[in-house]
Amino acid sequence: MVRLELSLELNYEIYGQGSDFIFNIHNAYTAHQTVSHEKLELSQPINPEIYTDPATANRYMRLHAEEGQLKVRYQSTIDIKHHFADPAHIAEVSVAKLPAQVLSYIYPSRYCQSDRLHRMAIREFGHLWQGYSRVKAIQDWVQNRVVYTPNTSDSSTSAIDTLIEQVGVCRDYAHLMIALCRAVNIPARFVTGTDYGAYPVWGPPNFHAYVEAYLGDRWYMFDPTGSSIPMGFVRFGVGRDAADVPFATIFGAVNGLPPMIDIQAVVDAEQNLVLPHHCTDAISTSTSTI
Repeated sequence: MVRLELSLELNYEIYGQGSDFIFNIHNAYTAHQTVSHEKLELSQPINPEIYTDPATANRYMRLHAEEGQLKVRYQSTIDIKHHFADPAHIAEVSVAKLPAQVLSYIYPSRYCQSDRLHRMAIREFGHLWQGYSRVKAIQDWVQNRVVYTPNTSDSSTSAIDTLIEQVGVCRDYAHLMIALCRAVNIPARFVTGTDYGAYPVWGPPNFHAYVEAYLGDRWYMFDPTGSSIPMGFVRFGVGRDAADVPFATIFGAVNGLPPMIDIQAVVDAEQNLVLPHHCTDAISTSTSTI
């Protein structure tokens, strides 16, 4: 089991008549991810509404903040029990046999225009064995063609844009991989978390976007950037693409600073707590339902 201690801080300057926020920064509660401790601090006297989407387990916090400074601090301790499997034994699932709750992740979405990539995806990946190794091949293809370059994309950048420009950040890698998976009828979804173990040259710890593809009977994790350690991913939210799970949606005149995030692993042999590490197994923390 992996135990992680997370601390994040968000700072905003609010103008005018105040602003409304919807945050997705609370760790999700799932069968494989347990939040044993969490603490929320707000610099303004606010009573936020926190609710959970039953279909995704995404936890949202809605609040209204007045003019001035708003500081949001969230701390948590998370235990993650991973499912490991031999990649050679994980096959794809035909559309006819996909669980109903998975079907929405085979359709094109705002940032993942899989319908426009069908011919290319078939040419590149259609001849490969239909299983985990084909998804891994798509992940490697994206990783080898896109160069991680901050400040080269924005909220309008789609998978098609990333395919053409071949630069971007984690969300752009994820959108392109998801679109290519869906183009060959593999359900794939966008996941937000934190980048435990990321390359230090890419900057301080931050939010991270990665991919889950539905294979066999569950969702398996993939990181097309290749920059982080999947065993250290903490799940905040899942959706069709980034439009479904921004860490903050803001309504009003606001100036925000970059997030400050710290995440540490707890190692304890007596409790079977291990350090997140790279491995050759397929890794999952999600079943077909959540």
